[in-house]
Amino acid sequence: MFAASLTLGLAGINSSHAEEGFFSSYFTFDRHNEVAAVTDADYIEECGSCHFAYQPGLMPEDSWRKIMAATALEDHFGDNAELDEDVRTHILDVLVKASADKSYYKRSKKIMSSLGNDKAPMRITDIPYIKRAHHEIPAKLIKDNPKVRSLSQCDKCHQKAGENIFDDDTVVIPGHGYWTW
Repeated sequence: MFAASLTLGLAGINSSHAEEGFFSSYFTFDRHNEVAAVTDADYIEECGSCHFAYQPGLMPEDSWRKIMAATALEDHFGDNAELDEDVRTHILDVLVKASADKSYYKRSKKIMSSLGNDKAPMRITDIPYIKRAHHEIPAKLIKDNPKVRSLSQCDKCHQKAGENIFDDDTVVIPGHGYWTW
Protein backbone atom coordinates (compact mmCIF):
# COMPACT_ATOMS: atom_id res chain seq x y z
CA MET A 1 0.00 0.00 0.00
CA PHE A 2 2.79 2.43 0.94
CA ALA A 3 4.61 1.70 -2.30
CA ALA A 4 1.48 2.48 -4.33
CA SER A 5 0.96 5.75 -2.45
CA LEU A 6 4.57 6.73 -2.88
CA THR A 7 4.47 5.86 -6.58
CA LEU A 8 1.38 8.03 -7.10
CA GLY A 9 3.03 10.86 -5.21
CA LEU A 10 6.25 10.59 -7.17
CA ALA A 11 4.30 10.52 -10.41
CA GLY A 12 2.85 13.89 -9.47
CA ILE A 13 -0.75 12.75 -9.36
CA ASN A 14 -2.70 15.16 -7.21
CA SER A 15 -4.55 14.02 -4.17
CA SER A 16 -7.22 16.14 -2.56
CA HIS A 17 -4.69 18.91 -2.04
CA ALA A 18 -6.02 21.89 -3.92
CA GLU A 19 -3.01 24.15 -3.99
CA GLU A 20 -0.27 21.56 -4.24
CA GLY A 21 0.46 18.02 -5.31
CA PHE A 22 0.59 14.98 -3.06
CA PHE A 23 4.37 14.76 -3.07
CA SER A 24 5.04 18.41 -2.33
CA SER A 25 2.51 18.55 0.50
CA TYR A 26 3.86 15.57 2.42
CA PHE A 27 7.54 15.68 1.54
CA THR A 28 8.53 19.27 2.07
CA PHE A 29 10.56 21.32 4.47
CA ASP A 30 8.04 24.17 4.33
CA ARG A 31 5.96 24.46 7.49
CA HIS A 32 2.66 25.43 5.84
CA ASN A 33 1.72 27.63 8.79
CA GLU A 34 -0.05 30.31 6.85
CA VAL A 35 -2.22 30.11 3.72
CA ALA A 36 -1.57 29.31 0.08
CA ALA A 37 -0.44 32.19 -2.11
CA VAL A 38 -2.66 34.13 -4.47
CA THR A 39 -1.17 33.48 -7.90
CA ASP A 40 -3.96 33.88 -10.43
CA ALA A 41 -3.46 37.05 -12.49
CA ASP A 42 -7.18 37.48 -13.24
CA TYR A 43 -8.10 37.27 -9.56
CA ILE A 44 -5.36 39.70 -8.58
CA GLU A 45 -6.37 42.14 -11.33
CA GLU A 46 -10.16 41.98 -10.96
CA CYS A 47 -10.48 41.68 -7.18
CA GLY A 48 -7.19 43.19 -6.07
CA SER A 49 -7.88 46.42 -7.95
CA CYS A 50 -10.57 47.32 -5.38
CA HIS A 51 -9.41 45.59 -2.19
CA PHE A 52 -6.78 43.28 -0.79
CA ALA A 53 -6.81 40.08 -2.87
CA TYR A 54 -7.69 37.73 -0.02
CA GLN A 55 -6.02 34.34 -0.11
CA PRO A 56 -8.59 31.66 -1.03
CA GLY A 57 -7.57 29.66 2.04
CA LEU A 58 -9.12 32.29 4.31
CA MET A 59 -12.68 31.17 3.47
CA PRO A 60 -14.43 27.84 2.76
CA GLU A 61 -15.77 26.92 -0.67
CA ASP A 62 -19.39 27.67 0.23
CA SER A 63 -18.44 31.21 1.27
CA TRP A 64 -16.63 31.85 -2.01
CA ARG A 65 -19.62 30.48 -3.93
CA LYS A 66 -21.94 32.90 -2.11
CA ILE A 67 -19.62 35.87 -2.58
CA MET A 68 -18.93 35.14 -6.25
CA ALA A 69 -22.54 34.44 -7.25
CA ALA A 70 -23.50 36.70 -10.16
CA THR A 71 -26.34 38.28 -8.18
CA ALA A 72 -24.09 38.83 -5.14
CA LEU A 73 -21.54 40.68 -7.28
CA GLU A 74 -24.23 43.19 -8.30
CA ASP A 75 -24.09 44.39 -4.68
CA HIS A 76 -20.67 43.29 -3.46
CA PHE A 77 -20.59 44.82 0.03
CA GLY A 78 -22.04 48.06 -1.31
CA ASP A 79 -20.26 48.14 -4.66
CA ASN A 80 -21.14 46.79 -8.08
CA ALA A 81 -18.44 44.23 -8.84
CA GLU A 82 -20.11 42.49 -11.78
CA LEU A 83 -17.77 40.51 -14.00
CA ASP A 84 -18.07 38.93 -17.42
CA GLU A 85 -19.41 35.43 -16.86
CA ASP A 86 -16.28 33.67 -18.12
CA VAL A 87 -14.07 35.77 -15.83
CA ARG A 88 -16.43 35.25 -12.88
CA THR A 89 -16.48 31.47 -13.29
CA HIS A 90 -12.70 31.36 -13.75
CA ILE A 91 -12.10 33.35 -10.55
CA LEU A 92 -14.66 31.25 -8.67
CA ASP A 93 -12.85 28.10 -9.81
CA VAL A 94 -9.52 29.51 -8.56
CA LEU A 95 -11.05 30.39 -5.18
CA VAL A 96 -12.81 27.04 -4.78
CA LYS A 97 -9.74 24.96 -5.66
CA ALA A 98 -7.67 26.59 -2.90
CA SER A 99 -10.46 27.31 -0.38
CA ALA A 100 -9.91 26.71 3.34
CA ASP A 101 -11.82 23.42 3.32
CA LYS A 102 -9.49 22.04 0.64
CA SER A 103 -6.26 23.39 2.08
CA TYR A 104 -3.64 21.70 4.21
CA TYR A 105 -2.17 24.95 5.44
CA LYS A 106 -2.30 25.37 9.21
CA ARG A 107 -4.20 28.68 9.26
CA SER A 108 -6.81 27.37 6.80
CA LYS A 109 -7.32 24.31 9.00
CA LYS A 110 -7.80 26.55 12.04
CA ILE A 111 -10.35 28.61 10.14
CA MET A 112 -12.32 25.51 9.20
CA SER A 113 -12.23 24.04 12.69
CA SER A 114 -13.58 27.31 14.11
CA LEU A 115 -16.68 27.28 11.92
CA GLY A 116 -19.65 25.82 13.74
CA ASN A 117 -23.12 25.79 12.24
CA ASP A 118 -22.34 28.75 9.99
CA LYS A 119 -20.03 26.99 7.57
CA ALA A 120 -20.29 29.73 4.96
CA PRO A 121 -19.87 33.23 6.37
CA MET A 122 -20.01 36.05 3.84
CA ARG A 123 -17.23 37.99 5.50
CA ILE A 124 -13.78 36.95 6.67
CA THR A 125 -14.39 39.10 9.73
CA ASP A 126 -17.31 36.80 10.70
CA ILE A 127 -15.08 33.74 10.99
CA PRO A 128 -14.71 32.79 14.68
CA TYR A 129 -10.97 32.11 14.33
CA ILE A 130 -10.40 35.61 12.90
CA LYS A 131 -12.54 37.18 15.63
CA ARG A 132 -10.60 35.34 18.37
CA ALA A 133 -7.26 36.28 16.86
CA HIS A 134 -8.19 39.97 17.05
CA HIS A 135 -10.38 40.16 20.17
CA GLU A 136 -7.75 41.86 22.36
CA ILE A 137 -7.16 44.74 19.97
CA PRO A 138 -9.09 47.83 21.11
CA ALA A 139 -11.61 49.45 18.74
CA LYS A 140 -9.58 52.68 18.77
CA LEU A 141 -6.81 50.86 16.87
CA ILE A 142 -9.08 49.30 14.25
CA LYS A 143 -12.65 50.55 13.88
CA ASP A 144 -11.91 54.07 15.14
CA ASN A 145 -8.56 54.27 13.36
CA PRO A 146 -9.02 56.22 10.09
CA LYS A 147 -6.05 54.38 8.58
CA VAL A 148 -7.59 50.94 9.22
CA ARG A 149 -11.39 51.16 9.84
CA SER A 150 -12.07 47.40 9.66
CA LEU A 151 -10.57 43.97 10.23
CA SER A 152 -11.30 43.35 6.55
CA GLN A 153 -8.33 45.58 5.69
CA CYS A 154 -5.83 42.81 6.51
CA ASP A 155 -2.92 44.42 4.71
CA LYS A 156 -3.23 47.68 6.65
CA CYS A 157 -1.74 46.04 9.76
CA HIS A 158 -0.36 42.70 8.58
CA GLN A 159 2.65 44.06 6.73
CA LYS A 160 3.34 40.74 5.00
CA ALA A 161 -0.26 39.77 4.17
CA GLY A 162 0.59 39.98 0.48
CA GLU A 163 3.26 37.35 1.13
CA ASN A 164 0.69 35.11 2.89
CA ILE A 165 2.13 35.82 6.34
CA PHE A 166 -0.28 36.85 9.09
CA ASP A 167 1.74 36.16 12.23
CA ASP A 168 1.96 38.58 15.14
CA ASP A 169 5.57 39.53 14.38
CA THR A 170 4.53 41.37 11.23
CA VAL A 171 1.66 43.41 12.69
CA VAL A 172 2.21 47.16 12.58
CA ILE A 173 -0.96 49.12 13.31
CA PRO A 174 -1.00 52.48 11.49
CA GLY A 175 -0.75 55.35 13.96
CA HIS A 176 0.20 52.96 16.77
CA GLY A 177 3.19 50.85 15.77
CA TYR A 178 4.01 47.21 16.42
CA TRP A 179 1.28 45.25 18.14
CA THR A 180 2.50 43.40 21.19
CA TRP A 181 0.41 41.06 23.26
